[in-house]
Amino acid sequence: MKIREILETLQFNKKLDKSDGKRHQLLTEWGEHIVQEQTEIVLTEYPRPQMARKNYTILNGIWKYAITGDDVRPVLWDGEIRVPFSPETYLSGVQRQLKPDEYLWYERRLEIDRIPKEKRLLLNFGACDERCRVYVNDALAGTHAGGYQAFTIDITPYIQAGKNTLRLCVQDKSDTSYHGRGKQMLKNGGMFYTAQSGLWQTVWCEWVPEIYIQELRITPDYDNDNVMIEVTSNQVVLNGKEELSEQGIRAKSQGSAEIPCKILLFDKNRLADERKIMVLPKEKTIIKIKIADKKSWTPENPFLYDIRIVYGEDMVESYFGMRCFTAEPDRDGIPRLCLNHKPYFQKGILDQGYYPESLLTPVSDEAMIFDIKTAKSKGYNMIRKHCKIEPMRWYYHCDRLGMLVWQDMINGGTTYNLVKTCYIPTVLFPLRHKRDNDYGYTSRADKNGREEWKKECVETINQLYNCTSICMWVLFNEGWGQFDAKENTDMVRAIDSTRMIDAHSGWFDQDAGDVKSEHIYFFELIAKKGKKPYVISEFGGISLAVKDHIYSERYFGYGNHSDMETLRGAYNVFEKRIEELKREGLCASVYTQLTDIEEETNGIMTYDRRVLKL
Repeated sequence: MKIREILETLQFNKKLDKSDGKRHQLLTEWGEHIVQEQTEIVLTEYPRPQMARKNYTILNGIWKYAITGDDVRPVLWDGEIRVPFSPETYLSGVQRQLKPDEYLWYERRLEIDRIPKEKRLLLNFGACDERCRVYVNDALAGTHAGGYQAFTIDITPYIQAGKNTLRLCVQDKSDTSYHGRGKQMLKNGGMFYTAQSGLWQTVWCEWVPEIYIQELRITPDYDNDNVMIEVTSNQVVLNGKEELSEQGIRAKSQGSAEIPCKILLFDKNRLADERKIMVLPKEKTIIKIKIADKKSWTPENPFLYDIRIVYGEDMVESYFGMRCFTAEPDRDGIPRLCLNHKPYFQKGILDQGYYPESLLTPVSDEAMIFDIKTAKSKGYNMIRKHCKIEPMRWYYHCDRLGMLVWQDMINGGTTYNLVKTCYIPTVLFPLRHKRDNDYGYTSRADKNGREEWKKECVETINQLYNCTSICMWVLFNEGWGQFDAKENTDMVRAIDSTRMIDAHSGWFDQDAGDVKSEHIYFFELIAKKGKKPYVISEFGGISLAVKDHIYSERYFGYGNHSDMETLRGAYNVFEKRIEELKREGLCASVYTQLTDIEEETNGIMTYDRRVLKL
């Protein structure tokens, strides 16, 4: 294929016919069920299995909403919205795009029969895109910035027995600013998708005692048959500063008294170990437990240990798997990605986690499980979660079903020059060479944007740290908002030394991270030998638009096919070549991709998950 033809394929959508690109509303079977049953409250499972409590209330369901031109509380509401679906989605019942100069308001009632003595009420958000203020009974209870990270607000000082009002004000600049946005664009098309805003993951509240577990960090020490459990309470004074809030004052007065802490370790349903100690809430608690007769976690045998932590009057449940991720030479001296110190080829598939009726929000727990199981049934043992952070239940299902995960950080930066940072490097390999700290070239000239990316990167790692399946952090993709790759690799390594790092997936290699990571489209797949494991972190992308299962009459892909037979033939050529390259030193591959998404029709499944192409 000539260079001009390749660039045209990348930059322009092809058409199935001479239509004007008419769009169709598709539904998965789970979305269709919600519509048919007129289900109001969805995604009712406890949303955070990595630190679960039993005393909780799911706040998904019907809220009031309004979109305004200023940040003044609306007098009149536009209607109702089904949370946690963004207003841009079909399942929200709104189907309206929030613009960068507009404000999205939410409101709902929260009934509290009585306020328990010496209890606190935490309001939890799985994610809210992009910036929000949270009000309780007209008082500002808290704020948050970052469209993909979870956050919690202690609303105890603002609640009352009886009726309470929760209200949110949200603003989303989308792709008009440097904020993290993933693949969202206000003008979608090709490999960029419909921008969304507001609440898009579960909202829930839970009662906790005055002293409660705020953070839980579980680190399997595979080589020494130990697990390290670190518990941080709400009484710990962060960064050496006294908190000025009511709870901070309470922390100062109560933090000196010891409380009991008990950790129970379960091997399946058998109690394998129990530890009891007295701890000071104002200090982090670190407990090391020996794992007798260790059972290793692998995709083939995803064994998980369960734990229960009783901390004073608080109790949480979690789990972990015993595994380690390293890069080591094989018997021929070729650097390999290893799982539990054994070379382990990671056969991956790109997954962006979009749904036609709900965009970034998984339609249901069953929908998440279906995607993971489908990938596994097709021989994949790894998913690269691309430019998105999933709900915590998705990672739990990967942990228990046995699916390795490469987790992308959320890309940001100002408007990308895709010709320079994406299209040309795709086909001209010499332009993939290092661009050390050329902030303007990669849309990172704004220092505030760079600092914000680092903050959200740290938050992402802390949020996902306890997910057994995550084996690789992917910092930057194809130069989108890339900057200071070496320094950011060091930052991530200091937070988490237990996982591999792909510092720059695709190109603009600054010799950081643990792997040599390249994207290969349009050209013969190869394996390169060097000091680091070589991975093809994207390839394939071959396209087939299936009639009656397409989002638009326009479609996009890297090599279009007219029928299933030719698509499968081309896919089998890729499969055979990957097998050959494994022997030559290839350590991992990531096929593009799991599902079609809007105009992009290069999934092994259609966007609605109704047709499996392979």
